[in-house]
Amino acid sequence: MITIETLAVRLGRISTGEIATWVERDWLRADGAPGHYLFQEMDEVRAKLILELRDDLGVDEDALPVVLSLLDQLYAARRQMRLLANALTGGNPEDATAESVSELRAVLVQAVKNIPDECKN
Repeated sequence: MITIETLAVRLGRISTGEIATWVERDWLRADGAPGHYLFQEMDEVRAKLILELRDDLGVDEDALPVVLSLLDQLYAARRQMRLLANALTGGNPEDATAESVSELRAVLVQAVKNIPDECKN
């Protein structure tokens, strides 16, 4: 775990105050209390993502919570799909039976049907 000061140094282009604001806005999750935050490696990666979205891609601060939420949902869906695939194949895709693949296909078709129309291309 690293301190807020160490995180700011590693990121290079951000103050500890701005990092604390990100914690307050729930963009980053820290252990500890205000003034004594501790961060994990995953928090550093997320902070770099926030900087990239804001500085390199021009995502403004009003849109950042939406973009972060969508990315969190995407990563969660990917994890769930990986777990589902592992459960169906015993962790080895070559062991997939026609029945397990068919079951997975049915689950995916149903999931796609449940996506709101405004989210589809």
